[in-house]
Amino acid sequence: MRRLGLADAVVVGLGSMLGAGVFASFAPAAAAAGAGLLIALAIAAMVAYCNGLATAQLAARYPESGGAYRYGRHRLGPVWGFLAGWGFVIGKTASCAAMALTFGAYTWPAHPAAPGVAAVMVLTAVNYLGIARTVSVTRVLVALTLVALTAVVVAALGGGHADPANFTGWTGAGLTGITQAAALLFFAFAGYARIATLGEEVREPARIIPLAIPLALGIVVAIYATVGAAALAAVGPSKLARSAAPLAAATQSGALSWLTPMVRVGGAVASAGVLLSLLAGVGRTILAMARDRELPQALAAVHYRYQVPHRAEIALGLAIITIVLIADVRNAIGFSSFAILTYYAIANAASFTLPGRQRQWRRPLAVLGFTGCAVLALTLPLSTVLTGAAVLTVGLLGRAVRFDPRSANRDRE
Repeated sequence: MRRLGLADAVVVGLGSMLGAGVFASFAPAAAAAGAGLLIALAIAAMVAYCNGLATAQLAARYPESGGAYRYGRHRLGPVWGFLAGWGFVIGKTASCAAMALTFGAYTWPAHPAAPGVAAVMVLTAVNYLGIARTVSVTRVLVALTLVALTAVVVAALGGGHADPANFTGWTGAGLTGITQAAALLFFAFAGYARIATLGEEVREPARIIPLAIPLALGIVVAIYATVGAAALAAVGPSKLARSAAPLAAATQSGALSWLTPMVRVGGAVASAGVLLSLLAGVGRTILAMARDRELPQALAAVHYRYQVPHRAEIALGLAIITIVLIADVRNAIGFSSFAILTYYAIANAASFTLPGRQRQWRRPLAVLGFTGCAVLALTLPLSTVLTGAAVLTVGLLGRAVRFDPRSANRDRE
């Protein structure tokens, strides 16, 4: 049922992006680029904007759930669609783990895995019961997040410890450090795909989606830049890099440190809200891929009472818990960024193939988006690149075992 208007779609995008990035990704970005993380933020935003334009064009042409998995199948063929879908599933699974660990870092900094696992178990059960995060709940979560971020800026700049010297040395990490930080910060912008993957629920998708994606992205960029600059001024890049809860660290050293509990609550609430949203989106992508026989068909089962892909949800929850127990938030963010950049590279390639009348923006933007995704992905730490490439390859090999030649051209148009 198409029920989401422009304001609702923007709120969905804000809810998906704000909790994912602003409370988690500044720490690994500061470790990679130092004060250059603000430059990296601009680069990540530019690549995300190109990707948003490509996604908007494709979503207007194919207003259906599934995002680049569907777009890749339609425009490039089933193999590329599978690669996009598989990249989305593994990347967003890692994003779920990162959100669970961020929840843990803001609630129990000494032992983040324990509350992270608990959050995954509770929210998987909520999702299993079909209790989706509604737009009204998303509005409340976004409001609480903005209150917490306001507290960060006030405490960081008004606590008496802000120092302009913390912005110096931004070139010390070199170009590679800045591009690596941009790849890690890209994790923070990936939520706008949530708008496109809900294409079947948006009214007038050809008009609303192309407006909602860049609008939500622009608002988030402004918020991230303000918060990032305030955090850097307050504690500098070194302290940000060492903290698993960087925004809480930015408020603790000044005269307004009493605002830190508010920031911790905001970080926990935002992370839990995004985790619930991600669980629903990934589960439904798994369902779509299983129905297309791109994943085991057992995962296509829908619960007779709750009308959710219950096997997919359970498998997803177990995978997330495993990652939470064996990885840290930085590794989860890096792996997620690599996989999601792959997903968007395919989206840009699919957008490039659209015929002229459907192409609202010029092909060079699709080329820029594709190139940006490739460069950022390949400048991540070598271990992350190798792990991500290996998991993508395993998915392709698994598909090859199950491949049905009769379906090779079924989805091309």
